[in-house]
Amino acid sequence: MGKLTLKDLDLQGKCALVRVDFNVPLQLSEKTNCYEVVDDTRIRAALPTIRTITEAGGKAVLLSHLGRPKGQPDPQYSLAPVADYLSGLLGTNLRFSSETIGSVVQKTVRTMPGGSVILLENTRYFPEETKNDPDFAAELAKLGDIFVNDAFGTAHRAHASNVGVANHFSLAAAGHLLENELGQLGNALQSPTPPTVALLGGAKVSDKIGVITNLLEIVDHILIGGAMAYTFLKTKGIPIGNSLVEEDRLGDAQEMLDKAQGKILLPGDHIVSTDLNVPNTSKTVSGSIENGFMGLDIGQETVEMYTQKIMDANTCIWNGPMGVFEIPEFASGTRAMAQAMASTTRKGAVTIIGGGDSVAAIKQSNLHTEVTHVSTGGGAMLQFLEGKSLPGLDALTDHP
Repeated sequence: MGKLTLKDLDLQGKCALVRVDFNVPLQLSEKTNCYEVVDDTRIRAALPTIRTITEAGGKAVLLSHLGRPKGQPDPQYSLAPVADYLSGLLGTNLRFSSETIGSVVQKTVRTMPGGSVILLENTRYFPEETKNDPDFAAELAKLGDIFVNDAFGTAHRAHASNVGVANHFSLAAAGHLLENELGQLGNALQSPTPPTVALLGGAKVSDKIGVITNLLEIVDHILIGGAMAYTFLKTKGIPIGNSLVEEDRLGDAQEMLDKAQGKILLPGDHIVSTDLNVPNTSKTVSGSIENGFMGLDIGQETVEMYTQKIMDANTCIWNGPMGVFEIPEFASGTRAMAQAMASTTRKGAVTIIGGGDSVAAIKQSNLHTEVTHVSTGGGAMLQFLEGKSLPGLDALTDHP
């Protein structure tokens, strides 16, 4: 990785300012009328870094954003419920500060004993956060002796709490989560065990152009699903009915198909409907889609073809659902891919899943513990798969 990691730091007696990713879903409880954590994946993923710091006698000062509060305090985006939840996971009385910067929180941090943990309020309560404002970053830097970035989910953003603040420390290191994410993805891209397959879904070709272009140099097959498949199919002259298509990306799709030399595989059959909101009109069609119908999931023939490619692979990367999986009638293709990923893992393949929808889908199937790695980053994973640098990583101290 070329950057400092936690094992390179002397944590004893040090105050570690840690950028974590606690941007987790909350929901208002009818019983308590309080917000509660719905999915704790990202919180649990940060535990190894927090425990390494506290067990070494250091203090952990945690920074995170939550949602999009538009640069001002908003109770529905407070990290207070996350602090309560994290306290339970750590088995300790974690402190929560309603202040993010300023003399009050500085004093609190200074007087905390070694081994303590404090979570500060949402960094996005300040408009300066997303602007990577240097003065805001300087205020954050006053809260630590060393800086640790453990937020892979925001590594593709240059914000004050992950990039700007790192510039104020002589020692800025990657936490365990960030190191593990980069190790898993880096190995899959740089030294994958062939055959290698990428399974890409989602709505827009435009979101995946860079990823597909880069992966064509690395993988043996790219399996395309989701609405973006219909832009490729239209490029090939196949009727797609009323399916979603990016007309301004037809040229890009053609260029990728030409470059792929057969590596890109497209759905051959589809689950279609006249109306997304009236799923009982759905049916399966092979080949072309007639006018009035739209493709909303891959069909069984495509499921079997994609499953075979995944089962034959020794390395498989998945980002993006195969259809509108939020609606049960159009979720079978995505569920089948989750099952294929788990099955090929059991036979020894390396499998990596990322992106909010893909992760949600495999969790719905309760198979998230049966794959090699579930990434905590969507946009960051895509940027990494494109072969681009990550600002949050670049800002860390180079390993001597």
